Amino acid sequence: MSINWSGIFPALTTKFQPDDTLDLRMSEVNLQAQVAAGVSGVIIGGSLGEASVLTTAEKEALVKFSVEKVEGQIPVLLNIAEGATRDAIRQAHLARYWGARGIMLLPPMRYKSDHRETVAFFKTVAAETDLPVMIYNNPVDYKIEVTPEMFEELSVMANIQAIKESSRDVSNVTRLINRFGDRFAILCGVDTIAMEELLMGAVGWVGGLVGAFPAETVALYRLVKAGRIEEALAIHRWFMPLLELDIHPKLVQYIKLAEAETGLGTEYVRAPRLTLIGEERDRILQIIRHGMATRPVLGEAVGAMA
Repeated sequence: MSINWSGIFPALTTKFQPDDTLDLRMSEVNLQAQVAAGVSGVIIGGSLGEASVLTTAEKEALVKFSVEKVEGQIPVLLNIAEGATRDAIRQAHLARYWGARGIMLLPPMRYKSDHRETVAFFKTVAAETDLPVMIYNNPVDYKIEVTPEMFEELSVMANIQAIKESSRDVSNVTRLINRFGDRFAILCGVDTIAMEELLMGAVGWVGGLVGAFPAETVALYRLVKAGRIEEALAIHRWFMPLLELDIHPKLVQYIKLAEAETGLGTEYVRAPRLTLIGEERDRILQIIRHGMATRPVLGEAVGAMA
C-alpha cells in the first residue's frame, strides 16, 4: 500500500457543536471545500484536531465519516499520538479497520524517549500495520528530535514513507535529501516556512491555515512547484500574517476562528481550551478580516494546474 505524498495535506480541525459533540455537518462543509480545492489527502486527529481530548469513538466516527464523504478521491490519514507503544499499535490497527489509508505517527507522548527508544517505538508500530506511515518530527513542541541517524535505522521499514518536517530548520530538508535522496517524502509541517521548504525540495505541505483558505494554499503549492515564483511570492506575502496564526500555542482557537469567518467551520473548542474573547479575539479577527478583504485573485490557470 502506498500514498502519493505530493501536495497539500490539511491537518483538519475537529468541528464541535455548542454541546461539545461532533459537528459532522460542518465537517462535511470543510471537507468538501478541501477536495474541491485539490488537496492530496486529509489528516484526522492531529494536534490541530485536538487529538489529546478526542475519544476513540470520536476518532472512529471522524475517520469513517471522512472516508465515506471523500469517496476514494483522496486518502484519509489518522494521526497517532500515544504514550504507550501498545496503545499506538491498537490505534494503527483501528485506523486500518476504520478505512484510513495511512497514519501520521508521533514519538511517544509525555515521555522524552532517547534514540534507541524512539527508533524502537516507530519500528514496532510500523511493523504492526501495512498502512503507509508518515513520521512527525516536531522537537519544538514535543521535545523529541527524530534525527537523520534515527531515520537511517528507520529506512529498513518499507512502509515508513514520509516525514512531516516541523523542526523549523529549513536546512533539514537539504540534509535529509542529501542523505536519503528520495527514500522519504518530505512534507513541511510549519505554515510560515512552507514556501521555503518546497523550494528546497519538500514534496508536500501538511497545512493548518488551509482549513480556512484551501484554494490559496493549493495555489501557492502549485505555483512553487511549477516554477512560477513571482506569482507564488505574491500569494505568500499576502498569506504570511495568516500563516503566523499556525505557530502560536493557541493555533487551534486562531485557525478555528479563521474557519468560522470564511464559513468553513465554527469557533467551538473542547475544554480546557476556551474560545477567544476580548482584545485577543478582536486582534486575531482583524488579521483574518484584513486577509479576507485583500485575498488574491487566483487565475484559471492556477486552478487548472495539477
